[in-house]
Amino acid sequence: MVIGKPAWLQALDSEKFFVPCSHHEHAKKNEKNICCLDCCTSICPHCVSSHRFHRLVQVRRYVYHDVVRLEDLEKLIDCSNVQSYTINSSKVVFLKKRPQNRQFKGSGNVCTSCDRCLQEPYIHCSLGCKVEYVLRQKKDLSPYLRPCKTLQLSPDFHIPHDDDEANETTHSTIVEGDEPMASSDSENLSLPCAKIIHTSRNGRRYICSRSATSVTDEEYMTGNMSRRKSIPHRSPLC
Repeated sequence: MVIGKPAWLQALDSEKFFVPCSHHEHAKKNEKNICCLDCCTSICPHCVSSHRFHRLVQVRRYVYHDVVRLEDLEKLIDCSNVQSYTINSSKVVFLKKRPQNRQFKGSGNVCTSCDRCLQEPYIHCSLGCKVEYVLRQKKDLSPYLRPCKTLQLSPDFHIPHDDDEANETTHSTIVEGDEPMASSDSENLSLPCAKIIHTSRNGRRYICSRSATSVTDEEYMTGNMSRRKSIPHRSPLC
């Protein structure tokens, strides 16, 4: 009897990661880098609140391939003989096979499924290669699976909240004043005074008033003339 892949393992192999989340397409940091093992789907950090009681595993990126921490995978399946790599002081394992284009020449081990050269004593270059080898040789994956009822994200994983994006930039709001400025006897252009309310990142609000000046036609022309270059005067002839 052939015991195939469980649903969560199939999801890790077939789901697409590091693509925008369709449910949060307008949000920042919406890349799908988490796999919900209970729903068997990839989710983004904004979706975590809807899956907070499910088993979650973070998917990372290393040399353009999907990897998962060895510590997390060991709670789900036996990862012995799978070559691991160290990223930011954490050991990770590739999820999918990585075929090698050129033929291996030299000493060392070769992957059982994709012929990639490996360090000793490893014989599988990824979790997918080991699963494929076990199913091909022993026809039963159940002895390698481990019961895992709870699996949470690491404590340093940042889960964004709605108010995070609101505080990322400083907002300015212009509020018109109630009383317009007094106008002169001549025809002029008078604008109402305005109050500019600045909201900083820490939530404090600063109010500064700015009055619009009244400019008459005569003052406008005088101002333009004063900015022109003065006409030079010729000295009298002796």
